[in-house]
Amino acid sequence: MEKKVRVRFAPSPTGPLHMGGIRTALYNYLFARKHGGDFLLRIEDTDQNRYVPGAENYIVEALRWCGIPPNEGAGFGDGPFSPYRQSERKEHYRLYAEQLVQQGSAYYAFDTPEELDALRERLKAEKSAVQQYGPSTREGMNNSLSLDKEEVRSRIERGEPYVIRMKMPASGEVVFRDIIRGEVRVQTATLDDKVLFKSDGMPTYHLANVVDDHLMEISHVIRGEEWLPSTPLHVLLYRLFGWEQPEFAHLPLLLKPDGNGKLSKRDGDRLGFPVFPLEWKDPISGETSSGYREKGFFPEAFINMLALLGWSPADEREIMNLRELTEAFQLEKVHKAGSKYNYEKALWFNQQYLQQQSDHELAGLFLPLLAEKGVQASEAFTTRVAGLVKERCSLSADLWEQSWFFFLRPESYDTESVKKKWDAGKKAFFDKVIQLFESDQALWAADAASSPEPVPGEQLLEEKFKALMQEEGLKPGEVMLPLRIMLTGGKFGPAVFSIAALLGREETIYRIRTALPAFD
Repeated sequence: MEKKVRVRFAPSPTGPLHMGGIRTALYNYLFARKHGGDFLLRIEDTDQNRYVPGAENYIVEALRWCGIPPNEGAGFGDGPFSPYRQSERKEHYRLYAEQLVQQGSAYYAFDTPEELDALRERLKAEKSAVQQYGPSTREGMNNSLSLDKEEVRSRIERGEPYVIRMKMPASGEVVFRDIIRGEVRVQTATLDDKVLFKSDGMPTYHLANVVDDHLMEISHVIRGEEWLPSTPLHVLLYRLFGWEQPEFAHLPLLLKPDGNGKLSKRDGDRLGFPVFPLEWKDPISGETSSGYREKGFFPEAFINMLALLGWSPADEREIMNLRELTEAFQLEKVHKAGSKYNYEKALWFNQQYLQQQSDHELAGLFLPLLAEKGVQASEAFTTRVAGLVKERCSLSADLWEQSWFFFLRPESYDTESVKKKWDAGKKAFFDKVIQLFESDQALWAADAASSPEPVPGEQLLEEKFKALMQEEGLKPGEVMLPLRIMLTGGKFGPAVFSIAALLGREETIYRIRTALPAFD
């Protein structure tokens, strides 16, 4: 019988969840969903010194916002393998660490920080080929391999602090297969005797993750490539315990935009983009870091973009929903090399999703933004505005930047842009435009500002305006830009007659009349 696919996302609550962590969670989610398996969240909080209040809640909220909730795990309901926080499972880790000591695969080490520093300095001074606590140095250190049994027992009984270290084989080779990277071979002589159990009674990641992956029946370990150097130790632990090891897949890094190193918060701060899914306020420093949610990204666009940073479907599609990503995802096709992050491309993804929204859906996003600015507008009017400007928007916040003039009258005008071509004849023309707009009410839809339907007067407005322009012997380049500036204050916005039609007869006339003196 084929083993059921079970994967886990196992972050440490030491701060906000980086977008690289979200991508790891996403690949686990896609792999589990594609193979009808389980995806669980485990909180690896064994390093209590680095624990940050609120970080676990942030992780849970981020996964929910992204739309990739685990089947089971911390914050997602108890499952058959709870608890899912390692701090709540610490008692059984000691038993496994002691088991390794008893079978001669690990040992007690009483070395003080000063003794460890002295070892490092000595090896450095000697320019030793292997500068670590391991097979070539452990016999000269303060541990149960160099001390007699009575001394070891006495020290433990006196309560002297100690750690339990892995006894790495002095020779031999560890060979394992990585789904992404193929066969990996490592000589054990190059590895150090990692601490498995700390003096504070907590396990290190190395022991805890192996024990929990076994007990939680994890079939595939899909994690970042920073853990690849530790995997030979993990493979050895599985063998020492006599357990079947999971399959491993180590994901490539997310790189800075220039490709030079791992993407960090510092890069986002420097270049002006978030590296976290949600906004994060540091409980200690009070510093706030921006998030994609608060920037106005759709979670679907964020996930779509992340999925293609390190993997691409065979047909090279770019816009894919979660179902399509699941169907196409192949772990074997994940790239080995790191992926450069491009914020402009992220904005492009969000723009595609924004334009897929109906005008009514966009109005639902826009109305709260208007309320924050103290602007009151009907849903119907806001829906029309959203429909006119959405092609110019990448983020929901852009809706305001691209349309504020529908809600507020301009307070200044970019007259410098038309100054060279402006004269008394142009002013006289716009006086006639005002007369035309006032006298011919058929040009305007009766309820232009309140109807969510296309405004029927828009085309007629343009025809009449251009007819008058031709009568006066003027060219479009001489009067179209001044009209736009009168209505919006500058050289921006959608089609100028769409603006006029939506503003309505009275507002359009008011704006032209009010602006004219500024052009003289």
